[in-house]
Amino acid sequence: MENRNSPHIPVLLEEVKEVFKDIKGGYIIDCTVGYGGHSEAILKINPNIKMVCNDKDKEAIEFSKNRLDRFKERIIFENLSFSKIIKKYESYPISGVLADIGVSSLQLDKKERGFSFDSEVLDMRMDRNSPISAYDVVNRYSLEKLEEIFRKYGEVREYKKAAYLIVKEREKGDIKSARALSSLFAKYMKKSKIHPATLIFQAIRIEVNEELKELEELLKSIEKSKIKDAKIAIISFHSLEDRIVKNYFKQWAKDCICSLDAFRCECGGNHSIGKILTKKPITPTKEEIERNPRSRSSKMRVFAIKRDLK
Repeated sequence: MENRNSPHIPVLLEEVKEVFKDIKGGYIIDCTVGYGGHSEAILKINPNIKMVCNDKDKEAIEFSKNRLDRFKERIIFENLSFSKIIKKYESYPISGVLADIGVSSLQLDKKERGFSFDSEVLDMRMDRNSPISAYDVVNRYSLEKLEEIFRKYGEVREYKKAAYLIVKEREKGDIKSARALSSLFAKYMKKSKIHPATLIFQAIRIEVNEELKELEELLKSIEKSKIKDAKIAIISFHSLEDRIVKNYFKQWAKDCICSLDAFRCECGGNHSIGKILTKKPITPTKEEIERNPRSRSSKMRVFAIKRDLK
């Protein structure tokens, strides 16, 4: 049963348990432990495994240490960017890797973190020691740079208008809160099923935390690692992340890596490092979405690494 004191409802919990249920030993790395929901479930059903529980948010680590205290003999806690965790522990007997790329509910709900539309600050840093915050992006980036991140990271249709609104508004003075920013878009952007600021906030958050770069670095580190036999499960929350995971998994599963215009295979084949276990991404059930609306955009892809490292 889920910990009722947890401020975060882990998405796809039953599906994550299903992925890792048959692992009998070794270490599972939870790259983004958050508030411990996934790790707690995995530790319960796998009594012989150990875990590396990592998060770059120190608040998340402290909460998880408390929540998972009864499993402390089986856990190593780390406070690193998730792109760096594999390299540090690749010499361990790694049997699984889980990464939930989404922003946690506590980060969204704590107004002082500056992620939510009605926050009185403009921050959005997952690691509060990071040098750039949402305030810097909104008040210091040029019109052209804002247009670029809204188009690239938010896939915002009216990206030029969104950037123009910010530049025009800050002529009056710095935009100091997420509430002021979201109100600006609510007033002047086209109405749709979602709040007009949703994709713009997503783009700013990705820029602040270098989220896509971090995800790519994580996947590259897994590919180059000494991991021989493990399940890799990545949970993403928007199409940009899911596309990256999908493309990496497809590349990992290829035996032949010759260019498409090659007359015949010249690479020798045998380049696959495993197989894709999810032809289509795993998505939440209707019941889960009703319980936790924030799970609705989550997608999990799973890959099984099987390779002979000599």
